[in-house]
Amino acid sequence: MSNGVHRRAGVSAILAFALLLTACGADSDGGGESDATVDSTALAAPAQQTRVGDFAAPAQVSPTGGDASHASNASGSTTDSAAASTESNGPAHEVPLPGLAQEYADQIPEETSQVLVATSADARSETSTLSFYEFEGKKWKKLKTFTTHNGSNGWLKDRHEGDKTSPIGVFTLSDAGGFKADPGTKLPYTRDIRLPSSATVAYGADYKSVFDYIIAIDYNRKPGTPPTDKTRPMGWDKGGGIWLHLDHDSGTNGCVTLDEADLKWILRTIDPADHPRIAMGPATELKK
Repeated sequence: MSNGVHRRAGVSAILAFALLLTACGADSDGGGESDATVDSTALAAPAQQTRVGDFAAPAQVSPTGGDASHASNASGSTTDSAAASTESNGPAHEVPLPGLAQEYADQIPEETSQVLVATSADARSETSTLSFYEFEGKKWKKLKTFTTHNGSNGWLKDRHEGDKTSPIGVFTLSDAGGFKADPGTKLPYTRDIRLPSSATVAYGADYKSVFDYIIAIDYNRKPGTPPTDKTRPMGWDKGGGIWLHLDHDSGTNGCVTLDEADLKWILRTIDPADHPRIAMGPATELKK
């Protein structure tokens, strides 16, 4: 091997290592990212099987550069998802969603006619189910239920960066994306061809496909932006990049994961005109 090849290999290794450090710099106690080690130019993305907190993925390039297709929808038209309006919470739905405690049922507004419910038997579980409900004929109908994984340390209302819990609450679902082309969703969809390399650097080769399809959960993020957008309205310490994405047979650092066929079905069924919401948490909390 020539000296030039050696130099190129060395530079590639250094760049990959630098990316990993900016993505997962641990604080002094070995936990999540500290404010001092976070690359403020990076975009927030979910963490998987790692020893640290929620990862930051490489910044997206302009769609004109061919690396990302910004917010294309099922009809083929292109919209500016950053200009999308934020969901408003109006009066509570006239018919409470079955099984939800009053506190959470009251957070489903009248305008919503699609709700996903992700729940586990107890607060420490990393395995869960995700049910898709639709409001038809003055009643809620459960269309499908899927097997899922959630945070490896279960669920928590007051979660923080790096604690490996999924947030408890009711959140809007505004944006989608992934490495693969839009499978036919009505949500604004951002394609980013760098997601596999980001996943490989951060998690290893076995995880390169986990971001093929993504639905962003609007926990500590700005709705109407690509799923990888770095904005965290509640601050970095609360974590971010909480997504629905592809499963890898184990608990996560906060995301909810499911099989590809199941996620593609959700992407094709969910409709922003129905103001979709997701209710998340253990049955001991959601149904108390």
